Amino acid sequence: MPVVEPLAAVNASANTITSAAGHKNMQQLIQLRWIAVIGQITTIATASILLGVQLPMPAMLNVLACLIAFNVASILRWQENQVVSNSELLLALTVDVASLTAQLYLSGGATNPFVFLYLLHVILGAVLLETWSTWTIVIVTGMCIAGLALFSEPLPLPQDHALGIFSLYVQGMLICFILDAALLVVFITRITQNMRGSAAKLADLRQRAAEEEHIVRMGLLASGAAHELGTPLATLAVILGDWKRMPEFKGNPELLEEIAEMQTQLKRCKSIVSGILLSAGETRGESSAATTINTFLDEVVAEWRVGRPVVDFEFENRIVPDHPVVSDSTLKQMICNVLDNALEASPAWLRMETSVEGDTLVLQVTDKGAGFDPSILAQFGKPYNSSKGRPGGGLGLFLVVNVARTLGGEVTATNLSQGGAMVRLTLPLSAIEIESEQQ
Repeated sequence: MPVVEPLAAVNASANTITSAAGHKNMQQLIQLRWIAVIGQITTIATASILLGVQLPMPAMLNVLACLIAFNVASILRWQENQVVSNSELLLALTVDVASLTAQLYLSGGATNPFVFLYLLHVILGAVLLETWSTWTIVIVTGMCIAGLALFSEPLPLPQDHALGIFSLYVQGMLICFILDAALLVVFITRITQNMRGSAAKLADLRQRAAEEEHIVRMGLLASGAAHELGTPLATLAVILGDWKRMPEFKGNPELLEEIAEMQTQLKRCKSIVSGILLSAGETRGESSAATTINTFLDEVVAEWRVGRPVVDFEFENRIVPDHPVVSDSTLKQMICNVLDNALEASPAWLRMETSVEGDTLVLQVTDKGAGFDPSILAQFGKPYNSSKGRPGGGLGLFLVVNVARTLGGEVTATNLSQGGAMVRLTLPLSAIEIESEQQ
């Protein structure tokens, strides 16, 4: 179903964005683990060499070597695999908790002032993990502290708490607090930025899915209306043809001229109806035709000028050499929508320039109107975003932006310093170019 496709696409893209955020968060944990390795080396060296604290060096270095090996393995794995699940983040944090527990067990257990580093892992778990995983980290760290209190040997430090800041234990607590606070500020800030970026991308995807669904519904409505209009338009064409042959009208040049104008406008209505059906995917295979980009643009401009009350229209085509393309009614309607919108703002003068920059088709439409309101530019291409004050205003540019995006291009709008506005449409030539001619 057409309506389901945008939703399926946004779900797939949302999963990709979520996985990318998980991968970035895992990279943050890997960096934090390297900081832990450096911190442990520094602390062990300071305690044993400068302070003369007796530590089981071989065992502590073995734990350190295991942590380094795990981090190297993590780097190799997450270079190849970009998808990180909640369970894998939980495992990484659990390994960090286990490493910290082993080092604390060998260096005083619960009496070691660095026991408060457990809070760092709990807070990281609360930010990174799902609720059940966070509580798992809380339970694990709580059991680790209880186990250290029961089974580890206290550090042989002097009982000098009365010395205040000059107490080794108080100094250790101060260092632990500063380390905890600094790491939390740095890494929570980075992780929050990752999450905000992912949330912004997801919001954009949801908006695009809603817009595409809106287009699908509009297409269905327009297609149904086009079918319904086909019969009365055909009837009117027959009646006008009959009138033209009637004696009452044959002898009246003024009436014949008016009938001819009515037939011209009727032909334009039928062309619009046919274009709607083509854009809805009906009879497209029968009507597609090979042409060149210059011929296509010349035909679009010539057809657009019929019946439009433009006083001065400049068309500058700088596409050299020509490119073989497939005549595309959707692109034709998109260009006409841009021109119609500019014509409403500037009926006296209008200019369109076309060129090819690399592999990109560039169309620029310039007018001498009042320009876009800043609020319109801020939400350019959103449905019903218009200052015209009438129902359905803004849908033309909304369709232009979304069709361009579907073809792999983009549409931008700017106000000119000398007055007026410019709409710039860029499309990859590969979207309309004939493949066989490219090879």
